[in-house]
Amino acid sequence: MSQRRQLQYADPIRNPKRSPQYVRDRRGWWLLLCSALMPGSVQSVLGAPRKFTRAALGITLGTWVLVLAAVIIALIKRSFLLTVGTDPFLLIVVLLVVLAAGINWVVCLLDTMRRVKVVSLSKKTRPKFLAVGLAAALIVGLGTAWGGVTVNAQRSLMSQLFASGKLKKPVEGRYNVALLGSDAGKGREGIRPDSLTVVSMDAKTGKSVVIGIPRNTQNVPFPKSSPMHKHFPQGYNCGNECLINAVYQEAEKHADEYEGDVPAGVQGTVEALEGVTGLDIQFYAMIDLKGFEQLIDAMGGIRLNSEVRVPISRPINPATGKHYPPKEWIEPGQNIKMDGRTALWYGRSREFSSDYERMVRQRCVQEAMLRQMDPATLMTRFTKLAAAAPDVISTDVPQRQADDFINLGMKAKSQKMLSVELTPPQVTPSHPDFTVTKKLVQEGIEKSKQEDKQASAGLFAPAPAHAAEKKPKASSICSVPK
Repeated sequence: MSQRRQLQYADPIRNPKRSPQYVRDRRGWWLLLCSALMPGSVQSVLGAPRKFTRAALGITLGTWVLVLAAVIIALIKRSFLLTVGTDPFLLIVVLLVVLAAGINWVVCLLDTMRRVKVVSLSKKTRPKFLAVGLAAALIVGLGTAWGGVTVNAQRSLMSQLFASGKLKKPVEGRYNVALLGSDAGKGREGIRPDSLTVVSMDAKTGKSVVIGIPRNTQNVPFPKSSPMHKHFPQGYNCGNECLINAVYQEAEKHADEYEGDVPAGVQGTVEALEGVTGLDIQFYAMIDLKGFEQLIDAMGGIRLNSEVRVPISRPINPATGKHYPPKEWIEPGQNIKMDGRTALWYGRSREFSSDYERMVRQRCVQEAMLRQMDPATLMTRFTKLAAAAPDVISTDVPQRQADDFINLGMKAKSQKMLSVELTPPQVTPSHPDFTVTKKLVQEGIEKSKQEDKQASAGLFAPAPAHAAEKKPKASSICSVPK
């Protein structure tokens, strides 16, 4: 017998036939572990077809190289992950890598079980080996399916939600975004923005100023470049009917005078907000309040501290023209868990309260959504969020700038947001002084800049993430829990 043949028989990995039973059992477990850790390694050792082995090891090594490279780049430049996560083409590449790696892993596990030859194991080991091997293949398969669905949902979200327009640069170091709450509910004609907010963000730090504009603001001016300025050169001043939330429908009447894919109503409303605030607003985001509760439910609800009792309104009584007496109330309390329906009513109910109180409640709901959208929520509920978002939100933020805004949003989440409310006593919505409104906005932005400078210089510690503007009115109505 040649030395080569003796070595062949002595090798328990390649030729286990002459090995004791306990060695064959250990061999099976070790091969299964190796296949789980390095798909393709077992096939190379046991002499599987060369093409199969090369493909399996190539996919495995290629995946590890890509993952390692991504981790290193992400540690050096975190924005790289945001770029990958917001680029539909790169997400297709990620999807293909996930599917290839997962399928390769499952195939190698099942092939390893076949090559181990379960009948060569002891009767006591066989059921355990089969159970562990199949469980591992099932876990990998389900993980691959989940990963593929999640990546594809993200790709679909980026394609549907964000526009394909041109990049826009910050103005004086800031991005200004108009947030419009669409109120095209049952019994209403057309879209009427029910809430109007402008968010002014520092383009580097994400430090934000949130500007609230009452929906009943009158006589709003339009920039000279606006088509609406030709029709209302002295401002939107036709009396009590000409409120800022009616600009949308008025601008739609002159849609032929507007260019681009953004609805004329949105463009007109944004121009009105520019006239009120004095800011150059680069982007908008419109939230459909009918679908808003779907978004809240998709993220698992929100939590708020509330000091006021808020009714859930019933239909209007035709005989009186007023709502029937409410049967449900959102009671005051601390750390209240609100689902989508409750949060929607908390933010938009106007019975037994003023528009200004409602603006404060809306701000609390918005802040709670920002603060409580944590990584764990995104991971466990991402597909639901991604499915709900396109039906709830429309925006003209370009796909190529989506990563910038997500990055700014992450920075803003950890900072105090200043609030500027253009409400009484500083501003009277029926007879507003727009010199005053612009001054208040600029004062808020300057205060934000000063806080940014002081924080960067280490002169004081940043305010807690849940802190709101130090106004008695806001704190006596609602706040976001720690």
